[in-house]
Amino acid sequence: MVVGAFPIAKLLYLGVRQMSKPVANRIKAGARRSEFFKSYICLPPAQIYHWVEMRTKMRIMGFRGSTIKPLNEEMAAELGAELLGEAIIFLIGTGCMVLEYSRQAANSRRKEEELNETITSLQTQLAELSLTTETMDARLREFNRLLVSFPTPNK
Repeated sequence: MVVGAFPIAKLLYLGVRQMSKPVANRIKAGARRSEFFKSYICLPPAQIYHWVEMRTKMRIMGFRGSTIKPLNEEMAAELGAELLGEAIIFLIGTGCMVLEYSRQAANSRRKEEELNETITSLQTQLAELSLTTETMDARLREFNRLLVSFPTPNK
């Protein structure tokens, strides 16, 4: 079951990614046009990302303590818009997974509640049948006692 479900999960992820790309592209285009969005939303994450990436590459290559030049505004805006688009795609995918998880959890809870109700009902029926059996047993003993108490006819 898990093996069959895995390709479906991949397919759903790709579907969500494809559906969220136009939304991300529209936001990226808006980020490029708006000066406020560009300077306060796109540029800072892009510069931080560039700094971390370059710092990591420099350390891997063995250069320690070298200064990293910030990106020019155009490249930073482009990188920031790309980062924003990828973040939006990630958030939409994560939201879909959270919704699916909560739906599955609700279904599981509902099935468990139904199972508990069935078990409770069966236990109640068992208790009723046990009581009925005890009543029948008591009546049978009473009939046997009455039967034994009758005098036997002589021939």
